[in-house]
Amino acid sequence: MKITVIGGGPGGLYFSILTKKAMPDCQIDVYERNRPDDSFGFGVVFSDETLGEFLKKDMKSYELIRSKFAYWDDIIIARDGQEVSIAGNGFCGCSRKTLLQLLHQRCQEEGVNLHFEANVDDLSQFADSDVIVACDGISSQIRTQFESDFGTNVELKKNKFVWMGSTKPLDAFTYFFKETQHGTFAAHTYQYEEGMSTWIFECAPETWEKYGFDTYNEEDTVQKLQDLFKTELDGHPLITNKSHWRQFPHVTNENWFKDNIVLLGDSKATAHYSIGSGTKLAMESAIALSEALVENPNNIQKAFENYDKSRRNIVEMIQYAANVSLDWFENMDRHMQHPFYQFAFGCMTRSKKVTYENLQIRDKSFTDKVLEEFNSSQQPTTNNQQQIAAAFSKFKLKNLELHNRIVMSSMGQYSAENGLVNDWHFQHYTSCAIGGLGLILTEMTAVSENGRITLGCAGIYNENQIVEWKRINDFIHKNTQTKIGIQLGHSGRKGATKRPWETDDLKDKWELLSASPIPFNENFPNPKEMTLEDMDLVCRQFVQATKNAEEAKFDMIELQAHHGFLLASFLSPLTNIRTDEFGGSIENRLKFPMRVFNAMRNVFPKEKPMSVRISATDWAENGISEDDVITIATAFKNAGADIINVSTGNTVAHQKPQTGRMWQTPFSDTIRNSVHVPTITAGYIQDIDQINTIILNGRADLVALGRPLLLDPYFVRNAQAYEKFQAEDIPNQYKMGISHLYPLKASERKQAEGMKKALKPKSNKK
Repeated sequence: MKITVIGGGPGGLYFSILTKKAMPDCQIDVYERNRPDDSFGFGVVFSDETLGEFLKKDMKSYELIRSKFAYWDDIIIARDGQEVSIAGNGFCGCSRKTLLQLLHQRCQEEGVNLHFEANVDDLSQFADSDVIVACDGISSQIRTQFESDFGTNVELKKNKFVWMGSTKPLDAFTYFFKETQHGTFAAHTYQYEEGMSTWIFECAPETWEKYGFDTYNEEDTVQKLQDLFKTELDGHPLITNKSHWRQFPHVTNENWFKDNIVLLGDSKATAHYSIGSGTKLAMESAIALSEALVENPNNIQKAFENYDKSRRNIVEMIQYAANVSLDWFENMDRHMQHPFYQFAFGCMTRSKKVTYENLQIRDKSFTDKVLEEFNSSQQPTTNNQQQIAAAFSKFKLKNLELHNRIVMSSMGQYSAENGLVNDWHFQHYTSCAIGGLGLILTEMTAVSENGRITLGCAGIYNENQIVEWKRINDFIHKNTQTKIGIQLGHSGRKGATKRPWETDDLKDKWELLSASPIPFNENFPNPKEMTLEDMDLVCRQFVQATKNAEEAKFDMIELQAHHGFLLASFLSPLTNIRTDEFGGSIENRLKFPMRVFNAMRNVFPKEKPMSVRISATDWAENGISEDDVITIATAFKNAGADIINVSTGNTVAHQKPQTGRMWQTPFSDTIRNSVHVPTITAGYIQDIDQINTIILNGRADLVALGRPLLLDPYFVRNAQAYEKFQAEDIPNQYKMGISHLYPLKASERKQAEGMKKALKPKSNKK
């Protein structure tokens, strides 16, 4: 087999070493445009875990690399004179130049042919190659030639950054944050060899412009950054190496191979430097590509398919985590307002891969500081003798005090008859209340018969419905400390449909209303574009439902303005194409939802809180923008909304959501910390650790669970036992269960922590 590798970075070199070792008879030629001693950038970083992978694949490479690495276990976060050190983070750093030289040595030992100062832009010279590996970097010439075949997408991220070095010694991987008159700077720094450290500076483009930086003027950049970071550099200079300001390119490819050409390294996929995974991605993908070729030497296409299959999900997960991390740094100004330990905790948990419990196992002294700062900020002051888990701290909305921050999200039960809730709903809501939730938000409850989604949807538009809702509320108020709010809504263009578990669509559909006459999908009829008369009627229905909710003794009301239902259809440009005063600008699109909210607020007791649930993105092209969402949240806040329940999507059928753990929390973060209004978040949140993490890092004030509560209405009780929290609201009839549940959960936690400690990568510190 003849293999041509275009690009002599770590990925291409490591692939060549492994493949030549496994198939000594194959010919491998590496073509690198630069000289052997050229290197752009300063240091590279690996986790202990990644270094361990190299050990398994090539002991000689591992020993060479390991001998040249600097090791550290601590991460330091420093902000304007304050700093904290977090232990237990196994990392190692090495000069990029040294790493390349070591890999050159291994290539030569195995018989790989290295060609330097060999720029390749024409593949015709390699017509006799069985495999061409294109790993020629972010700006890959080979990939660019065939970008339509590869399905290449390159998105430049917002922040400006520049990569430099310094002689400043560093004892740990250190993030320096500096607040200036023009915005925040961050410096990602680490020592990669004796007497040398990497310094990556970044800032918002507006900050960059106000300081008058020039992309290519290294002397001016050095002078300004040395002045800004004078204290941190402690008299040491900054060193340049083609240190030009850039924006990070997020590279993805729908296809990783074409004919006999396969992508590797940054030409295939990039991961933001804030999680230190670029070289890791390249070298781990090199392992997978090499193994696939070795296993299928006579079927190159199958080898490429196996390579894609083994790495695609992993790469996309790392890229997703990197983008979430990148987003945190792109919004540094928003996070700088937080107290110091909350800020540091937010930095450590920014990618969602690390949680409160992870950090507690690594360095309990740090998480104790975070929790102490959080508890001391709560009113009334909590008992300092025992720190309370964030999830079980109290929270006030107007005169309503919640005894914890865990919420039941609105989940349709589709079990009502003629809008009337029944014994099923009684059991559903009261069992969750006994289970200890801080707040229950009911399923969407229609303000009119035509406002229902299905025939099984609940309503609150007649006297019988008020009576049945009051029966549920009276039980909850008498027997628990849980509070209950009703979500009032109108289905809009998504109404008159079947229950989720039914197979046949509803035959007798009623008239649907929407901002514009656009059906949700092919199974829905065209809705009627609302007239002024329709708006008057619907507004009256919301007002009457509000009065009915008060009569039924609900503690709060949430207005449904999300997921493409009636009010939400006015907010999104994908569902509102009106040309009158209710269409066009976001200010116009807000008019009718705001009219409804104001009318409701005027008749609901002032001492009781109101929430609004919105969709913060449509997950579709040309949908609602971040600026629109900020405007919407601000308008509702100014009109008297006490909290914003932040959801996403379900506006249009062709949405493409990016789901995953805690996937909607960044949107809640944006609204909470830009508009300065409390928020509720939801979205694949599964355990108490995630809830504590979200609250402590300031992404939300309340955390709503949906599906986890359906088969576990006692989720909160189990979580309280897990956290050893002595709950005061357990009903007398159930208190005997404490002696069983608390020891059981303590044992389970001890076992889980033991497994996490055992699985934690061992430090390679010498």
